[in-house]
Amino acid sequence: MDDVYGRIEVFPQHFLPSQQSMETPADGLSTSKTNLDSPPSSRRRSWTPKRVMGAASLLHLLSLPRIRWSSSTEDDDKIELTRAEVESLRTEIADAEERESQLKARLENIDEVLRYARLSGYLYIRSRWTQLPGEPPILDDADVDDWLPRFVVLQGQCVYYYLKSTDLSPQESTLLCDIVEVGQLPNFVPEDEKTRYAFYIMTSQGLKFECSSMSEIQVDSWVRAIRGDCGLSDGGESRSKTSRQEVGSW
Repeated sequence: MDDVYGRIEVFPQHFLPSQQSMETPADGLSTSKTNLDSPPSSRRRSWTPKRVMGAASLLHLLSLPRIRWSSSTEDDDKIELTRAEVESLRTEIADAEERESQLKARLENIDEVLRYARLSGYLYIRSRWTQLPGEPPILDDADVDDWLPRFVVLQGQCVYYYLKSTDLSPQESTLLCDIVEVGQLPNFVPEDEKTRYAFYIMTSQGLKFECSSMSEIQVDSWVRAIRGDCGLSDGGESRSKTSRQEVGSW
């Protein structure tokens, strides 16, 4: 037994409550009692500084430079500017919708032209009047470079001349029944030094459309297509006119 107690150290005062812990509740009780025993007027005076500080803080917050107070006139100006911006956006939207409708109509027109046209494409065009019987001779203007690009369409019973492929209506047209002659023209080299191949379309009124292109295949296609639709012979004149000449020669 002595050996056991010799190994274990016993502290008799370890399990006793400390004097400081016993005195603390008493002090706390006395403090709370002192607060309870104080009159209500003193407690109201103790809360007054906190209320004053809260109001001062609120006034300080409202007087910060980042918060700007504006008059009613400035607000009206801001509203007017906002209305102007809204009206501008509405105008832009209306313009965009109008452009969209126009482009849609043009696309539908191009689709219809390409679907039903026998032949279409860009050609350089110029017009000349032929000399009719009894008229004075026409000045030679073959060297005048007045070729203009046109989008030509062979559709139905007409040849249509558009300024651009996106135009909704042609600038001019020629009835196939008015065409009396279609033939080749000599090749020529304009100022751009690129050889152009040409053909002409003669109407019964004496109006001659001269057409040219840098593609010889395109020119041959147009000549064959118009001759075939107009019933013209390979010589360029109509079969009815050729037959009348043959009958008259007998």
